[in-house]
Amino acid sequence: MPVLYEQDKHVSSAIMTGQERGVLRCQERTSLLHHWKLTKEQIELVDKAGFGWFRLIGSISLNNSLISALVERWRRETNTFHFPCGEMTITLDEVSLLLGLPIDGKPVVTSVKEREEDPSQVCQRLLGKMPQGELSGNRVTARWLKEGFAECPKGASKEEVEFHTRAYLIYLVGSTVFATTDPSKISVDYLMLFEDFEKAGEYAWGAAALAFLYRQIGNASQRSQSIIGGCLTLLQCWSYFHLNIDRPKRTTRQFPLALLWKGRQQSRSKNDLFKYRKALDDLDPSNVTWCPLEGDLDIVPESLKDNLLLGRSRTKLIAPKVVEWHLPDRCMKQFGLCQVIPGEVPHRKNEKTHDEDLLEDINTADEEWMRRRENIVESVGGNADETEYMQWFNSITVPKLHRDTSLEADIMNVQAAILQFDEVASTLALEDLHPEEREAVEEAVMCMSNALRVGDWYEAPTTNKRKRREEQPECSE
Repeated sequence: MPVLYEQDKHVSSAIMTGQERGVLRCQERTSLLHHWKLTKEQIELVDKAGFGWFRLIGSISLNNSLISALVERWRRETNTFHFPCGEMTITLDEVSLLLGLPIDGKPVVTSVKEREEDPSQVCQRLLGKMPQGELSGNRVTARWLKEGFAECPKGASKEEVEFHTRAYLIYLVGSTVFATTDPSKISVDYLMLFEDFEKAGEYAWGAAALAFLYRQIGNASQRSQSIIGGCLTLLQCWSYFHLNIDRPKRTTRQFPLALLWKGRQQSRSKNDLFKYRKALDDLDPSNVTWCPLEGDLDIVPESLKDNLLLGRSRTKLIAPKVVEWHLPDRCMKQFGLCQVIPGEVPHRKNEKTHDEDLLEDINTADEEWMRRRENIVESVGGNADETEYMQWFNSITVPKLHRDTSLEADIMNVQAAILQFDEVASTLALEDLHPEEREAVEEAVMCMSNALRVGDWYEAPTTNKRKRREEQPECSE
């Protein structure tokens, strides 16, 4: 069986026949995190739960075009990017470094029994109140959480502090590490993970974040998809970490390393997708920072350094209702090691939907996860020649995607982007945004308006050209 056995479903098969889908709509929602005002007591509980470093990141402006170009190179058969210089992926150690989330510990799962508890009763027990009309199935609206819990009242009891902290934590994970394609609603199941803050701190949140992101990128890499969820801050900062493609200047030097690119980004065009696609086609090993940690190890907390070895663990990653393979043996150059032809990857099964099937998958994955330190991939030979690997790799993959686009295709993509922007912008409340974010939205609206005028001109080029000729005075001899 070929390695890329899902090629007919992959977005690259559409791109190569001129069927552009445009830029993905990115559904990680971090722009309102600054509305949450945490007290000292709440911060201590957040630290206990394992999110002390992660909460510092906050909102980072996403480059949707860059993310879309990266997704086009992702293969869910291997959970790796397929670049001209070989395979690369986001590894566990990089999650720890970029996000500050723990990557060792218990898998992040809720039991079937816990999920059977009535969601409104779960909210009453763990948040102190029931949502009124804000609950759909087992999902509560993010708006209800923000409006009811964003600021803990002064003199609050210990129980009230815990209620407000749990609300913050499920809002945080629901809009970032477990952001779905509908981030306006957040699963009440996550509440049970934070019932005990000490026990929550024993979970491998970083492994769960990576499993969920793998699944979201994999789904978005299919030609029929136009939306992507998951922790896209991780995906974007991983690109800046490794690839010299529109990498912004570092703004600071602190941990987590995602903060290195926290500053305001340069304005971008929707059509940057074509620019990034070509840049990835032309990606040379010299433009890849294979081992980017050099120079920053001294700012990594000692408590996290011992677990960085798990970046080379061939294991299964577990998140709520998600199991994904972590395959560092396919990208050994990221560890400064020689890359050889990797072994076969287990054939991907259809995603499970029934609780019994999910439980079976999670139990099997849990056994694999328990052996994570036994399955560390080792070097196979120093400075061995990688020519054989590259010959094999070029024979099994789709190395280049960029194709010259006509003006018509560009205009169609711009008009599609305008419609997509209008749909997203209509859901925004400008008064809730940071001044910089509000400025960016207003700037984008102006750009969209200009693009519309171009689109109107293009719809009837013959008529417009004729009109311009008729308006010009005739030349006298």
